This record gives sequence, structure tokens and C-alpha cells, in this order.
Amino acid sequence: MSLELLAMKNVVCRYQGHEALSDVTFSVTAGDYLGIVGPNGSGKSTLIRAALGLLPPDAGQVLLFGVEAASFRQWRRLGYLPQSMRQLNPAFPATVEEVVRLGLLPHKRFPRRVGGRRDTPAVERALEALGIAGIRRKLIGELSGGQQQRALLARAIVGRPELLILDEPTTALDPETRERFYTLLEELHREGGTTIILVTHDTGSIGSMASRLIYVDRKIIFDGTLDDFCHSAEMTAFFGEASQHLICHRH
Repeated sequence: MSLELLAMKNVVCRYQGHEALSDVTFSVTAGDYLGIVGPNGSGKSTLIRAALGLLPPDAGQVLLFGVEAASFRQWRRLGYLPQSMRQLNPAFPATVEEVVRLGLLPHKRFPRRVGGRRDTPAVERALEALGIAGIRRKLIGELSGGQQQRALLARAIVGRPELLILDEPTTALDPETRERFYTLLEELHREGGTTIILVTHDTGSIGSMASRLIYVDRKIIFDGTLDDFCHSAEMTAFFGEASQHLICHRH
């Protein structure tokens, strides 16, 4: 039986009197590659924040690695990249390489230090994978938005997390880097055994990689494989045949 890494049970999240999420129930088991899609304002990012314990639900239960109130022990087992980079201070005096090394910090024993030789191979792999080895000495605040996103992606994957959660990670990436990033995720999933939750608006691309697809619009509209989605009469009735075919790339 597969290990359940994340479970949300009848979760409700309200914002300014309105329900951002309504009665959301699903689970993620070890080995899953879950794509979460939906329109803007559908509650995708709210769902992820609730799943991580960053936003306490108004009703329902969230279990991360089997624990309701996730602690540092649970967080060290996952990698996370939020949608917004507003938390990044452009004046933060750290280089790209130093930012990536910070992703290894949760795996350290006290006193926690980064920068040792043992960390170098993992850091090199992450820098090369995102194509930023050549700018490793640059300060993070000197980079373009796309370069900053690559650095933060490298930080999220450098520790080879057991569970990797990414919220619209490719928005600021050019097509070539985006393709390389998707390939990297596939390698992490297939060869490294990393369980992945990827929030994206790119339904067609995620459908070709993910083992499961969740369509959310304040509540879960669909949970299953892309093939199930494309052949679902219920989804045809919900979206209309033309829109469903566009999502499924049936032109």
C-alpha cells in the first residue's frame, strides 16, 4: 500500500466572507505526479497554502506526512516554490549559488551550516539543470525575473525532496528553459522517486507528464487521469466539447 504524503479532507477556506475553497477532499500518495489546473482565481494557490499549513482552513482537516500541524520535521522532507516572488528582497546580499545552497539547510544537523564540500555535487547538479551555473557569483537582486525564478527553482530541488510542490513555476521562464525544467521534473519523478504536485495553467503540457490531474474551481471539478478527463461526458457537459478538445489538444 502506497504511503499517503498529503491528505485534505472536506477543507473549506474563506477570504473576506467568501469561500475560496469549498469541501475539498483529495490525497497524494508516494510516487504521484499530480497536476493541479483551473482558471485564475479558482483557489489553486489557496489550496497549496492550506496543504502546507501556511493557511489554516476554516473547516476540514489537512495532513502532511500524516501530521495535522506540520513541523520542521515535515518541512525538511519537501521542496516548495511559491507563485509569488514578492518575498525575495532584491537587496538581499546573497549570490545565486548561496541561495541554492540554502535549499540544503533543512537537511543539516545543528548547528546548521551550508557551504561544505559535501554539498557541492548537489548544488552543481541544480545549477546546471536550470542553466544558471554561469551566473552563480551574481547577487540575486541583480538578476532578471526569469533568472531569479531559475535560482529559486534550483533551491527547491537541490535537496532531492521527497515531496516537491511547485506553484506556477514556469511563468517567467523562456520556452527552452521551460522544456528543460519539465524534463528535470520527469527525471526527479521517475529516477529519484520524488512525488510532485505542480500547479499550472498549462493543462496540455502537464497532462503529458502527470499521472493525475485535478481541475479546481473553488471545489474539485475533476480528479483523475488526463485520458479520463478527455473522455469524460461529464467534463464535456461542464466545459463544452470545443473547450474540452482544446484542453486535450484535439484540434
